[in-house]
Amino acid sequence: MFLQSARLLSICAAIAFVPLSAAAVTFTPVVDDLDQPWGFDFLPGGGLVITERDGEMLHVTADGKRTRLNGVPNVVARGQGGLLDVTVARDFAQSRELFFTYAGRIGRGTGTVLAKARLSADGTALENVTKLFEQTPAEGGRHFGSRVVEARDGTLFVTIGDRGDRPSAQDRSRHNGSIVRVTRNGQIPADNPFVGQDGVQPQIWSYGHRNPQGAGLDLSGNLWTSEHGARGGDEVNRVKKGANFGWPVISYGRHYSGGKIGEGTAKPGMEQPAHYWDPSIAPSGLMVYSGKLWPAWRGDIFVGSLKFDYISRLDGGEVREVEQIKSRETGRVRDILEGPDGAIWFLSVERGALYRITP
Repeated sequence: MFLQSARLLSICAAIAFVPLSAAAVTFTPVVDDLDQPWGFDFLPGGGLVITERDGEMLHVTADGKRTRLNGVPNVVARGQGGLLDVTVARDFAQSRELFFTYAGRIGRGTGTVLAKARLSADGTALENVTKLFEQTPAEGGRHFGSRVVEARDGTLFVTIGDRGDRPSAQDRSRHNGSIVRVTRNGQIPADNPFVGQDGVQPQIWSYGHRNPQGAGLDLSGNLWTSEHGARGGDEVNRVKKGANFGWPVISYGRHYSGGKIGEGTAKPGMEQPAHYWDPSIAPSGLMVYSGKLWPAWRGDIFVGSLKFDYISRLDGGEVREVEQIKSRETGRVRDILEGPDGAIWFLSVERGALYRITP
């Protein structure tokens, strides 16, 4: 059973019951007192790792013991930057490896960095911290991405925003506004779409993204992202190898000033979103559900909203929003995952807590 210490059970007086289409669900707080939580993942045996944007990574054991890990690299916690996502390696039981992203100093600028480390045997520190990828340097403190997803073949996808430099998302000599793919040792897979092309960063898998802060695999192993638009035009995308997703040439949003973005909503050679929101919901985190506890939701896509404080459920076939899961617990949802038992877990920035949704 996950995290059943007396300390954590003491906060369960805040359990909430919310009626939804499938049935009433229960929201249970699991870890509280978090400071700007950004990402989390599950460890074998019922534990968790959680990141806080200012640079702390927490190890929470199955009995609720909380440890702030030593050995986390220095991060640039400025603007939207800091310590960002964390993913537990699929073979953690053997390797004890974690993959994580952060905003780091790169030359005279800052960029999204992917690193890996081993969780020490006593669960108190990161060991053998190794950088696997650094974004081409950029200035500014926004639009870092930055989710890391382990694909079924063991390679790693990392989402990177345009860093506030809109045209750079179409410039493949830079990593801005792209999804990159590397091996777990930081090497460039030979089947990446632009390997060998002059002037193109070989890690790029797709480009033309604005700021993807949600990413996950569907039940067939395909990568999906949720991406921030400007004023309107937040997107859900099924990511395709080598594809151009259009930013800032096409968009369903407008500049914050109200001005038109680019050339319209469509252009040959540029992908259409699978779904878009207008007005923007500020999407962060994305999970495709297995149907384990709610069979009717199998294949549906769940996305957190930072702006409107709910979890969006999108039909996995038509990819349209069919339900908003909203309660006092869903304040500024930053990340969302399915737990090993089929429960749905999410991080609320506003509440500073990790919650678990069950029937």
